[in-house]
Amino acid sequence: MRARVVAIIQARMGSTRLPGKVLRELGGRPVLEWVAEAAGAAAEIDDVVVATSNLAADDILAEWCRRRGVDVVRGSESDVLSRFVLAATETRADAIVRLTADCPLLDPVLIDQVIGIWRREPDLAYVATTLERTLPRGLDVELISRAALEHADRIAIAHDRVHVTSSLYAAHSEAARAGVIVAPSSAHLRVTLDVEQDAALLDALVPLLPSQPRWRDVVRVLEAHPEIVALNAGVAQKELEAG
Repeated sequence: MRARVVAIIQARMGSTRLPGKVLRELGGRPVLEWVAEAAGAAAEIDDVVVATSNLAADDILAEWCRRRGVDVVRGSESDVLSRFVLAATETRADAIVRLTADCPLLDPVLIDQVIGIWRREPDLAYVATTLERTLPRGLDVELISRAALEHADRIAIAHDRVHVTSSLYAAHSEAARAGVIVAPSSAHLRVTLDVEQDAALLDALVPLLPSQPRWRDVVRVLEAHPEIVALNAGVAQKELEAG
């Protein structure tokens, strides 16, 4: 029987640096819609679910999902890992793909490539585009086997419960893992949505992309427009320990 792979989109309204960002309009539709559509377009994904918190502030996210027919699971606001375990359990997943709702330009082809590696080698605990970052930040795709997710839930503490997968790729981890690497590297580019500068870049970039952009389209346009790249070039990524 074919293993069941579920995309879990991590989403909340309470971002400290850019509140409400996941429902911010981008190219005429909410950022979360971009992410859900990318997940749904991946041929290797069997189901898509949004994992949000049970805080009242996230009721609007749950309602958005219900109106659009997207499954939603709600749990702890601070213990994100427990949310993923709950979503994996409720959807009967054999593996989950972790996506975050602040990455609107996710590429279904990358999602399928990551899943394809795991389907060919299901003993892998973790497959990702981020083990060695060679793609722009914001095109991140992580697959975790169900067994590895449950193991992480047993051992993870502190910031590892916020970042869900960090205990699996830590230097001391013995989890079997594989990564997707592309060349030449475009890891210096940033298309995630965390601060206002990121929003400015995405607003400038999206009109220049095809209607269903792939990661190579994103890189091509940004390389042709250094003035757009400059809009968020100075943004520092939060450290893992910062939550």
